[in-house]
Amino acid sequence: MKKGQELEGYVREVKYPGKAVIETEEGLVNAKCALPGQKVKVRIHKMRKGKPEAIVLELLEPSPDAIASQCPHFGICGGCTYLTMKYEDELKLKERQVKELLDTVVEPGSYEWEGIKSSPVMEGYRNKMEFSFGDEYKDGPLSLGMHRRGSFYDVIMTDSCYICDEDYRKILRATRDYWADKGYKFFHKMRHDGYLRHLLVRKARHTGEIMVALVTSSEADPDLTPYKDMLLSLDLSGKIVSILHTVNDSLSDVVKNDGTEILYGRDYINETLLGLSFKISEFSFFQTNSAGAEVLYSAVRDMIGDLSEGGKPSKVVYDLYSGTGTITQLMAPVAKKVYGVEIVPEAVEAAKDNALLNGIDNCEFICGDVLKVIDDIEEKPNFIILDPPRDGIHPKALPKILDYGVDSIIYISCKLSSLIRDLEPIQAAGYRVVRAACVEQFPWTGNIETIVCLRG
Repeated sequence: MKKGQELEGYVREVKYPGKAVIETEEGLVNAKCALPGQKVKVRIHKMRKGKPEAIVLELLEPSPDAIASQCPHFGICGGCTYLTMKYEDELKLKERQVKELLDTVVEPGSYEWEGIKSSPVMEGYRNKMEFSFGDEYKDGPLSLGMHRRGSFYDVIMTDSCYICDEDYRKILRATRDYWADKGYKFFHKMRHDGYLRHLLVRKARHTGEIMVALVTSSEADPDLTPYKDMLLSLDLSGKIVSILHTVNDSLSDVVKNDGTEILYGRDYINETLLGLSFKISEFSFFQTNSAGAEVLYSAVRDMIGDLSEGGKPSKVVYDLYSGTGTITQLMAPVAKKVYGVEIVPEAVEAAKDNALLNGIDNCEFICGDVLKVIDDIEEKPNFIILDPPRDGIHPKALPKILDYGVDSIIYISCKLSSLIRDLEPIQAAGYRVVRAACVEQFPWTGNIETIVCLRG
């Protein structure tokens, strides 16, 4: 095989993270954006470590088990992967992917495998969407939505997105139409000019409260009062309680805060999970599937078990990478003291407010990098919970964490490959995996949440 060569073949299997293994007459080829049972036409894109990687050019035959996609953007938008699979087949696929990878670093049969726990909601489940401004094709009209599959530049107007509800769609359409009518340009990634960058929308599933944050550069300074009034006039099932304007002048394509103005209401929304109340701000981490998060945290709490001695809480728990303090507060009733460590300042402030709101007084939240601040905590832990960002734990922070020699560790991961990498040094330090499960937090996408319980 050589670069540029075109081949046809059947998808034998799909490995994490969404890498299809395609059987052709000339051998096996790896490609993204293909599903089990499909016949596809591919072009060899590059050779990596002697193995060919390809780009799917055309679907020649659908899978025998394929169903119609519920979303008109599927296959064009880069968001979802499995919308033409039956949901039960998607669950089986993800469970197999997780188990196969776990078994590469943990001896099969040496731990209790609890399988996959499904999301209670499959449609409109997301409580946060981050849309980009752009154009669907070069020099085309203003668009607002998700990036085209495989493209860094083109933006698809995803106003019928299946994984967010109709309030998101109405806000997206109205925002695009408003700014297109005003004639403002999107921020161009190459030229580094333009005004409009992102639209961030959060909606609390249980309270119905909505936050809308318009993210722009500082290139222009229009009066945003008419935009605010337009949003408030929309007929929505939820209620807008927060409209923000955030300035971002960074060159990278991420939502960064160079200053936020409250245009309406407050700078947070309220949500409830498992009987606790939470304030969620624009940039604070909160699980994007509220219904699925309740399943996830219930599974975590079950793995943790009883931390009391003689019926009295006696353990000190570290919740590292604690976000808005969800797990920290869920641990409070069964622990003597819980320390939450989080690097995002506004998430830490929200966590403090949340604990106060819930009447919890045995939690302490510390703002800073885990690598730098855990040495400053005087009380040493008996139990550690790890819920790091997608890239996992900093390699310099992991030895510090392991040096505490706690009896038990819970590791929650939204990126399986990061978990697999981190499990090797954790096990080398004397810990063994005793229980593991995965939770479907992201239906129809290639992502999966994994929980591992380790004992020393």
